[in-house]
Amino acid sequence: MPTRSLALALVAVCLASSPSLARRPSHRGIASRSVAPLTRDGRPNIQAQAAVIVDMTPGGSDLYSKNADAVRPIASISKLMAVLVVMDRGLKLEGTTVITKDDKKVAWKGARSRLLEGMEMTNRDLLHAALIASDNRAIPALGRAVGLAPEQLAAEMTKKARAMGLAHTEFKDPTGLSDNNVSTPRETIRMLRAVLANPTLAEILKKPHYVAQPVNRRGLIEYTNTDQLVRTGRWQVLGGKTGYTDIARYCLVVAAKLGDREVGMAFLGAEGKLTRFGDFQRAAEWMARQNFRPAPAETTASTAPAPAPPPAAPVAPAAAHP
Repeated sequence: MPTRSLALALVAVCLASSPSLARRPSHRGIASRSVAPLTRDGRPNIQAQAAVIVDMTPGGSDLYSKNADAVRPIASISKLMAVLVVMDRGLKLEGTTVITKDDKKVAWKGARSRLLEGMEMTNRDLLHAALIASDNRAIPALGRAVGLAPEQLAAEMTKKARAMGLAHTEFKDPTGLSDNNVSTPRETIRMLRAVLANPTLAEILKKPHYVAQPVNRRGLIEYTNTDQLVRTGRWQVLGGKTGYTDIARYCLVVAAKLGDREVGMAFLGAEGKLTRFGDFQRAAEWMARQNFRPAPAETTASTAPAPAPPPAAPVAPAAAHP
């Protein structure tokens, strides 16, 4: 009927024009603005709220800093100190540990775990789960394997931080779910260097993928490294660790060999999931442009950087956190 058709058409127009009723685009499909690779003064356009790039060769110094000593929550970067403590206490890699209800309680606010209650895992597999997939249940299980309850493990992590000279690093829980786990960009790099000095841990951090095998159940658990830089293979990454909470935002500490230099980079408080990796890319490309050859003795720190070529293609836009 013409009258009914006209009425339906009018309703459709009203729905489409109403701000409250019109279809809103999914956040998954919204691309954030592209980020220029350099600032106006020729420095890498780092988006993280606090960052530092350090030359890790003997006698090396800062190559870039932005609030490098700001104390901020570090989320799952905390796991670096947790594994250092359990290794110090003689963790038996081929020993096994069973996932318990208490492990679930410690990790209940975190991301979904594939370590189910009752699963028996080798400690080697638990190290991979903690460092590659950032599985929160793996950390209290590893602590129990060396006789430490979660609160004891956190206390030992702070104690080790002090022994390493990390004056601004403190832990209230072993996983990083507490936003009272804090450090600075500079001190997270020192944590990472200590982990990379352990051959077992360094080898784990470089793996893009890993397959774990529960001892008492059928099936495999396939883990993918949360560090996208390791997975792409574009850079010679020596190892790194990601982190995220609502307060800490997206965090990354990573070491890589760029040209003939080993550098450490820390990015804390990035707003996008991919932004921290974009920050690394912008920093790496900036270093390549500058060539970063050792400066002659008379060159001072205030020397202006060499002119940059036209900007590279924008990095991938930040994605919403899963």
